[in-house]
Amino acid sequence: MKNLFSVKAEQNVFRSFAAVLLATFLPWVYLPTEKDMSGSFDEKNLREQVKYLASDELEGRSPGGAGGLKAAQFIADQLKAAGVQGVGPQNSYFQNVGLFAVKSDPSAILNIEGKNKSESFKFGNEFVGFTGSQKAEVSIDAEIVFVGYGIDSPQYKWNDYKGKPADYKGKVLLMMVNDPPPTKAEPDLFKGRALTYFGRWTYKYEEAARRGAVGAILIHTDQSAGYNWGVVRASNGNWRYDVARKAGDKTPFLNVRSWITEDSAKRLVAASGMDLKSLQESATKRDFKPVNLGLRAKLNLKSETRTMDSPNVVGILPGSDPKLRDEFVIYTSHWDHFGIGEPDANGDKIYNGAADNASGVACVLEIARVLGKMPPMQRPKRSSFFLFTTAEEQGLLGAEYFAQYPLVPLSKVAANVNLDVANMFDRTTDFVPLGADKSNLIDFAKKVADERGLTLSPDPRPEQGIFYRSDHFPFAKKGVPCVSMQPGRKFPNRPTDYGEVLFREYNTKRYHQPSDEYSESWNMNGMIQESEVTLAIGIMIGNAPTMPRYNPGDEFANVKRK
Repeated sequence: MKNLFSVKAEQNVFRSFAAVLLATFLPWVYLPTEKDMSGSFDEKNLREQVKYLASDELEGRSPGGAGGLKAAQFIADQLKAAGVQGVGPQNSYFQNVGLFAVKSDPSAILNIEGKNKSESFKFGNEFVGFTGSQKAEVSIDAEIVFVGYGIDSPQYKWNDYKGKPADYKGKVLLMMVNDPPPTKAEPDLFKGRALTYFGRWTYKYEEAARRGAVGAILIHTDQSAGYNWGVVRASNGNWRYDVARKAGDKTPFLNVRSWITEDSAKRLVAASGMDLKSLQESATKRDFKPVNLGLRAKLNLKSETRTMDSPNVVGILPGSDPKLRDEFVIYTSHWDHFGIGEPDANGDKIYNGAADNASGVACVLEIARVLGKMPPMQRPKRSSFFLFTTAEEQGLLGAEYFAQYPLVPLSKVAANVNLDVANMFDRTTDFVPLGADKSNLIDFAKKVADERGLTLSPDPRPEQGIFYRSDHFPFAKKGVPCVSMQPGRKFPNRPTDYGEVLFREYNTKRYHQPSDEYSESWNMNGMIQESEVTLAIGIMIGNAPTMPRYNPGDEFANVKRK
């Protein structure tokens, strides 16, 4: 790691010697506290960064698109201006991620054939799907098996895949999202109300592929997903991405990954002479056994395809301690959104992604600028690493790629601090350090809150599994303690339900829709506060005598960082 930073060896020696002298003979020398960052953040910078990143010029920042490349270059230019060093190949600010993109033909029809009845489902309003084969055309003609929640978890002693491997190989698996619900006998089953990774759609597809299935159909409900069908249709009707597979890659995949509306699922199951509700109820019990519906799914799916490189944007500010600078605090925020897609009722087809996640990118850029202005010897002891990921909206692909091919050893990463959708409303009296309670990062969050007279609030919607839906999660899977900063919900001099009203309005009217646009009405005080709190936690981690650790018994506690 000694050659990582573009600093002359003579300068390193001098600065290290000076640091020792200052620490030894000048104990009163200024060392910044977390509170000293207050007032350092610039509202104009935040506003201008969001305004540009969410502008129509960037065409929704799709990975690999012209607007996405402009966004990545803009972020790199901002890092360079802040004094942040490139850490990609040849000291660049980019780590290219090879992507394979598909866009399904919207004329596709899903046909279900039974002995006594058949049904057809139209793409868009009744089902959506895309291929994981990385081919332009795939066809399936296979039996449909209902597998309940599609979970195999020794940890929770739950297995929906009872039977033989042949029961699933070459089949299409119909399943529900989320975890099995808790019961009176087991109120903490799958963490009770909180959603685990086993409930996420990404896990469902992964497990179905491991079983050798050719396709998976997930049953959507607004309640289980936390958003309406329009979000699913818009997300899956546009370009979908995977990390491009290399020669010899044996990772299992599904020919078809699809969603179906609840009403359509009822019709599908009814074609077998069965009842969806009865099947769903049976799946809530441990003794559930998969049900072959006696139906065949037939689908010919044609897709536009393309390959491209889309960069993670990366940079580093060396730490002030000669030894600890080889350890890192990684700040993450994804720059991508959905590009140009299905138009809304007003004819707008640019998915600008102002809140999601131009706001988070702007906050992390400001954190980089504030740290970059600090004299090198007053910066945190550990190095500050900045990672702006691509293709987060496609399944955390950029973060997954970085975790697989890290530019610094993950064993040297003290923690990951993530920002995804910042508070654009106003200052709050609380904040949500999502995931911090899984490790001793919660102690850092508590101290920062106490210093500022704030309170910590728990995850307001644990049933939606937000912890598993943003770029910190690939780090958690590798054993790196992480915290994803979430806005508070308690606004001074406002009704107690004000934060909840704001969330519902955003979630129903703007989340993953063209209406997620920048507005001059945004109150940047909320973003400034969130940036200050995030940096304060980051500085504390950067100066801690030991690296954070997961709590004993946590799901990531025994993951060995390599």
